[in-house]
Amino acid sequence: MTITKERKQELIQEHKLGDNDTGSPEVQIAILTTRINNLTDHMREHRRDFATRRGLLAMVSRRRRLLDYLRRRDPQRYLDIIGRLGIRK
Repeated sequence: MTITKERKQELIQEHKLGDNDTGSPEVQIAILTTRINNLTDHMREHRRDFATRRGLLAMVSRRRRLLDYLRRRDPQRYLDIIGRLGIRK
């Protein structure tokens, strides 16, 4: 269910804005999206795991807030990240 250190580093390398960037909204959204996808697969198999469901909903809300922030601050960066991650249809 969790992502490995190596996978997290790959996500940071793909989405970072500068050399020392590890906390920009793009990086946080990419990491949350990976975790959300993993938990979604888990929930398909374990439908009654309500503790995981609660955590999943919290992650989705956190990602939503980050996306809203990014859309307000820089609409082009928002469009880029949702295109790269395939979040919206």
